[in-house]
Amino acid sequence: MSKPEDVMAILKLYELRRDDQMRAARQWYFSEFAPETAMDIIALYRDGERASANFRMVTSYWDTAASLVLNDGIDRKLFLDANTEHVFVYAKIEPFLEEIRGMFREPDYLLNLEKLVRSLPDFEAKMASRKRLAGMWTSKTEAAA
Repeated sequence: MSKPEDVMAILKLYELRRDDQMRAARQWYFSEFAPETAMDIIALYRDGERASANFRMVTSYWDTAASLVLNDGIDRKLFLDANTEHVFVYAKIEPFLEEIRGMFREPDYLLNLEKLVRSLPDFEAKMASRKRLAGMWTSKTEAAA
């Protein structure tokens, strides 16, 4: 793709994030979703309600976006310069992914998201920072409830 096409693709991804349902799902993911075990995530799939839809919407969106980058559909540098949310999304589920993949018997579940985030040169520092922020944001939400 050319730079203008890459830019338009990134802007389209941003536009999709502004959809009302996606915005609500992202708000839930950032402020309410606080898994402590893989079973907390598995339970979302079993419940089949709003939380399940929110989780699937956010994680599949970022896995798809990561796939576009990893397959050269969007320029990697432009994408990474314009986005950091995918790192936060991954940080919340990273400790549980291997167990979930085993339970689902889906070894490639959210693999694009994982590959892109783990390929960042400062991966460990970014993960530590996002996990700290996730704990702070979720704690504030729980305290207000």
